This record gives sequence, structure tokens and C-alpha cells, in this order.
Amino acid sequence: MVKRSAGLLLYRLREGALEVFLVHPGGPFWAKKDIGAWSIPKGEIDEGEDPLEAARREFEEETGFRPEGAFRELKPVRQRSGKIVHAWAVEGDCDDAVIRSNTFPLEWPPRSGRWIDVPEVDRAGWFDLDAAMEKILEAQRVLLEELRHLVG
Repeated sequence: MVKRSAGLLLYRLREGALEVFLVHPGGPFWAKKDIGAWSIPKGEIDEGEDPLEAARREFEEETGFRPEGAFRELKPVRQRSGKIVHAWAVEGDCDDAVIRSNTFPLEWPPRSGRWIDVPEVDRAGWFDLDAAMEKILEAQRVLLEELRHLVG
């Protein structure tokens, strides 16, 4: 069965420029990765859960913020892992310097028997579309292109 995730692409207009909010995954594997490592805040859809509600829940779990507004559904994308990501664009704002992310247990180093708590997201940021195109996971770039066409 194909795994499905849902997420929100938060955007704002600053001095006429379109900016998007992206998050960087936490944990030692991602610690030194930057270009092509960032993502929209997203996570797995629970059994029977409405995908938009899953996207809103995941955004809040990973950032501490719960955006409100007119959610515009974007075309789903398939990531390299095969996972399908359902996304919605929503205009809004939040302070990227004060995010609060939930954590998960991770055995580190692998097969060491030592477990650490790792934040799902270790940082967030606002990026103009050119910078975001470099930062975001390759499969999610189409979401930025679609947003560019929606917003104009």
C-alpha cells in the first residue's frame, strides 16, 4: 500500500515578493544537509483521517502554529520513496524563529542500542521562490511552481 502524507505550503507576500515557509528535518542524518533537504511541513495521514485535517495537524505538530484561511488544494506529488504528498497552499504568517516541534525516538548511532529524542523539525525559514527551489526536496518543487501560477 502506498504511503500518503499531507502538508501545507504557507506563503506570504512581502514587499511584492512571494515567500514560502519551509522546514528542515531534525536528527543527525539531516544535520549537515541543506540544499535539497527542506520540505513543506507534512506528515502521514492517519487511517480514516481527512487529508486537509492531517495537513493542519502536522503543520501544528512540526511548528507550533495552526494556520487559518482559504486552503487551496494543489496537485499531489510522488516523492522518490513512492510516498504521495497531498498539499494545500494557504496565505499566512508565522515567526520562523520560535517554532516548536514534536520529537520522536531514534536509535543513534544505528544498531547501537542507544536511543535519543529527535525533533521532527530542527529549524524553519521563509524563502523567496528562487531560494526555496534550491532548498526544497526535488519532488516538491512542482508545488512551488503551482503556487507561482496560483498567486501570479
